[in-house]
Amino acid sequence: KGDEGGLHEFMGWDRNILTDSGGFQMVSLLKLAEITEEGVTFENPFLDRGEEIGICERDGQEQAYPDETVKNNKKRSAGQSLSAPTINNNTSQYDYTDKNNEQLQQSDHQYPKTKSQRMLLRPEDSIYHQNNIGSDIIMALDDVVSSTADDRIRFEIATYRTLRWLDRCHAAHRRPHDQNLFPIVQGGLDTSPGGLRDICLAGFRLRDEKAPGYAIGGLAGGESKDDFWRVVHHCCCALPDTKPRYLMGVGYPLDLVVCTALGVDMYDCVYPTRTARFGVALVDGETPGTLRLKSHHCAEDYRVIMKGCGCVACSDGNGDGG
Repeated sequence: KGDEGGLHEFMGWDRNILTDSGGFQMVSLLKLAEITEEGVTFENPFLDRGEEIGICERDGQEQAYPDETVKNNKKRSAGQSLSAPTINNNTSQYDYTDKNNEQLQQSDHQYPKTKSQRMLLRPEDSIYHQNNIGSDIIMALDDVVSSTADDRIRFEIATYRTLRWLDRCHAAHRRPHDQNLFPIVQGGLDTSPGGLRDICLAGFRLRDEKAPGYAIGGLAGGESKDDFWRVVHHCCCALPDTKPRYLMGVGYPLDLVVCTALGVDMYDCVYPTRTARFGVALVDGETPGTLRLKSHHCAEDYRVIMKGCGCVACSDGNGDGG
């Protein structure tokens, strides 16, 4: 949390940190998710149906306590729990308030510590948590649909909902002067004139003064390379040159080269760390590509992975890369 130094202090990292909003889990956890205008509700995958476990802290350790205790504690803490967001009929904006109708502040609210069967994630919730942990670039909660889905109506609903949720994210954003809130372009693979990507981009242009940068989402989900690059090119042409363009979930070497040429500035992907976890290094030099460190060729090879590289894995102990 912010009063404990935030994410930078927790990680020991004094450079920029980007956090996602939780929207991708609408794809990765789709079987456990129910998406409505209010937000997305996730089933708890670790509990059987009907089961509810409370969590208490004892001697610094979290321990489960019985259902009856959960019910009693809920009654006692009812005055501290968040009420549902109220709708201002004049503005159609959601107000994120507590039961006393006071603005929710970082220091005056404690979430009930229970593992319930269902959890609702609203745009306001996503921004609240990202504000608290203090990341430098935060993502708006968007309605994400798998790029390979064959449901035009679902893509259309998601595109317009992404714009409405963006307005709610802006309204809930408590730290606009030190955290950069990026909208995420949705619209599936539709790059036709006036199509879904154009509709989303047009909505973002109307809100451009609130956007320090833009993300391109809804890709890298199994669509063809031609479709993938076509959508990236379409979005980059429509987004301003003066603000960073962030392509979400992309990191294969070829994609980095092609998409950078198309105008993308930022990326994130599990590929480098996942590849390393399986003992494969990405190397440059005379024979660039992948080096399988678990192969028998490397069994008795004690040289650094890549000479001249200053990373921790290649360092000889002096930090000079061997």
